[in-house]
Amino acid sequence: MKNRKRIYEGKAKLLYEGPEPGTLVQHFKDDATAFNNKKHEIIEGKGVLNNRISEFIFTRLNQFGIPTHFIRALNMREQLIREVNIIPIEVVVRNIAAGSICKRLGLKEGTELPRSIVEFFYKSDKLGDPMICEEHITAFGWATPQEIDDIMSLSLRINDLVGGLFIAVGMRLVDFKLEFGRLYKDDGMHIVLADEISPDTCRIWNFGNDEKMDKDRFREELGGLADAYREVATRLGVFAGDKADVRGPQLVR
Repeated sequence: MKNRKRIYEGKAKLLYEGPEPGTLVQHFKDDATAFNNKKHEIIEGKGVLNNRISEFIFTRLNQFGIPTHFIRALNMREQLIREVNIIPIEVVVRNIAAGSICKRLGLKEGTELPRSIVEFFYKSDKLGDPMICEEHITAFGWATPQEIDDIMSLSLRINDLVGGLFIAVGMRLVDFKLEFGRLYKDDGMHIVLADEISPDTCRIWNFGNDEKMDKDRFREELGGLADAYREVATRLGVFAGDKADVRGPQLVR
C-alpha cells in the first residue's frame, strides 16, 4: 500500500484512499480490543473472518434494498466502499438483555426484551462512548430529526433482516452496533449504513445453549474467539469449515 494514502486507522480497521474518487479501501486488521482499547491482542485470521462475514451481510442488505457504503470485495481482508460523512453516533439495537443494559437497568442477562430497543451513544473513545438521547443529537447538530427517523427506521429493518439470517442457521442476534453516514450524490444526500456487521459488533448466541459466538469471548476471557468467528462464518456459508484459510493477504497491491 506504499502508493496509496492512509486515511484513517481505528481499533480493528484501516481506511485507504480508493482507486476512484469517492471510494475507500477498508482493511480489516487482526487486532482484538475491549474496554476502550485497555485490553488488546492480535488474533491471526480475525480480520479475514470479520471481512468475509461483513461482506456477506452487507451484500444481502444491498439486495434487500438497504442503502450501504459497501461496493464489492477486493480480497480476503479488504473491501471497496463508498466514502461517506460518518455521523458521530453509534446506534445499538437490543433484542435480548446483555452487556451495559443489564448494569443500567438491573436486568438479568438473557432476559427477552418486550420489543427491540434502539439506543444512541456518542461516538467518542475519549469520553467512553456515553449514552445520549435524541435531544442531545439535535441540540448539538449531529443529526436532524428527519435523519434520526431515517436511522431508526433503517436500524429496525436491518435488525429484522440480519436477525433472520442468523435464525436460519441456528443463532440468535442478541444486540448489535450500527454506524451511519451521509452519502452525497447528484440527486441529494442519502443516509447509508457504514462500518461493518460482524461478531466484533454483534452479540450472537447459539440456539439451545446460548453459547456466545462473538467478541464477548474476548471481553470475558472465555477463549476460542477465532473458532467462534469461524463457526459463524461457516454457518453463514462464507467458509467451508476447517478447510478455510483465514490468513489472507495483508494489503492490497
